[in-house]
Amino acid sequence: MDLGNCSTEFLLLGFRNLSNYKVPLFIMFFVFYIAILIGNLLIITLVSISHSLNSPMYYFLAHLACSDISISTIVIPKMLFVVLKDRETITFIGCISQLYLFGSSAITECFLLTVMSYDRYLAICKPLHYITIMDISLRRHLTAWSWMLAFILTLITVPQIYQLQFCGPNIIDHFVCDPAPLLELSCSDTSFIELQNLILGLPVTFLPFGFIVTTYVCIFLSILKITSTFGRQKAFSTCSSHLSIVCIYYVTLVTLYVLPSKGHSYNLTKIQFLLYTMVTPLINPLIYSLRNQDVRTVLKIVFCQKKHYKGH
Repeated sequence: MDLGNCSTEFLLLGFRNLSNYKVPLFIMFFVFYIAILIGNLLIITLVSISHSLNSPMYYFLAHLACSDISISTIVIPKMLFVVLKDRETITFIGCISQLYLFGSSAITECFLLTVMSYDRYLAICKPLHYITIMDISLRRHLTAWSWMLAFILTLITVPQIYQLQFCGPNIIDHFVCDPAPLLELSCSDTSFIELQNLILGLPVTFLPFGFIVTTYVCIFLSILKITSTFGRQKAFSTCSSHLSIVCIYYVTLVTLYVLPSKGHSYNLTKIQFLLYTMVTPLINPLIYSLRNQDVRTVLKIVFCQKKHYKGH
């Protein structure tokens, strides 16, 4: 990109109509961010230290927690500065880096949810072969490819955005470098990049979703074949947490990136982005903590041990 007389930084406007509430907003977002860090780090720590959480499902859950931390950390700290100052500048390199890291982390989460659905399929539909198929080697390969493939796919589009010219207005009515408002500022032809985003985005979003739906159809059919009510409840409980997270993730993802954004107000887009970057990463560990008996048991053991050590 020839930066000659072109913009080398952008101005993020944040929440223009809420400048009178910047302190309460800052406190609320900061508390959300701390809660996201604590909740997801707690999941990672419990999975790391507990032998009872050594199964593939929790191994994938720990990686999902890493992805949630990554998504929030890429967006929220900068957003806090934007909120506190009413507006904040971001360099062109910083904007491109945020685009790349956020896109990679979001795609990684999509792939990890797909891997987790495959794990639940094996556990319920192929229980006798589950341990031999989902061994330590396979789970490591699945998580490694989820991260690597996401970062590789994002490299297809982001370097092309880097090559665009931005010689006109440099104001982004957002608190983050989102692709749509950024492309609107370019004085280059962005039609190819927009088409490429659509061509790449739909398979990355809907192929994993189609796979997840297929696995859960098989799972539900297998559960229906179980004769005892207790057996059905136990089988469904092993995948209910993951299914809840999948529903929340895809609802926020579809409303943000798949449904047509033209005609939507920027404020609505910001609210959708907040749901994706703050609410979802906060809800994920809560769902697995509150709805999962194994995690609750390990939590009780850890806290009881801490109380025991304090008593002595």
